[in-house]
Amino acid sequence: MIRLFFCAAALAAPMAAAQQPAVTIAPAVDGNVLRAGAKVPVRTLVELTTKKKAVKVGDRVNIETAEAVMVGNNVVIPAGTPGIAEITSVRNKGMWGKSGFIEGRVLYVRLGGRQVRLTGTFNDKGVTGTAGVVGAIALIPVAGFFTTGTSANIPSGSIIPAFLDEDLAFSVDSAAATPAPIAATPAATPAEGTAAPAAGAL
Repeated sequence: MIRLFFCAAALAAPMAAAQQPAVTIAPAVDGNVLRAGAKVPVRTLVELTTKKKAVKVGDRVNIETAEAVMVGNNVVIPAGTPGIAEITSVRNKGMWGKSGFIEGRVLYVRLGGRQVRLTGTFNDKGVTGTAGVVGAIALIPVAGFFTTGTSANIPSGSIIPAFLDEDLAFSVDSAAATPAPIAATPAATPAEGTAAPAAGAL
């Protein structure tokens, strides 16, 4: 049973970049700060599974932010910002119905030439083979030894609820913002009741 939070629908897109001031991760001179504890949802970029002992404690996992993190109209952490998580606990499936288990934690995202610390954990546990073991023991005691549970599996693209672990100061450069496109002006049409000039007329 996977204990992550999955998104059934696409996450809401941030405002168009063309309408936003440019943000720089740097000591703020105007008091702009994204506070520790702000939600920074991330997603896994690879499948994690205990099948064939594919993961082990200490493995680093590629992740990215699942949506833009904003302060007002300013995107402070863009969607798709790369980061790293770490596997902290692994149990492979085994005899007597033992199921697989994976647990990990979010470490950081890379932003503005630095590592921004995040917190957040994720895990998955395979299905135990307890019922099969009990049945096997009742019939043939040695058979229970060969009954195994299932492997743990966290699919690529799984959403992990993570949070900012430090205050993140930023400055806003409004002059660097890209102007929004100007809508084309529709061509003038003849007034109602007025005939359009004939082709070739001066």
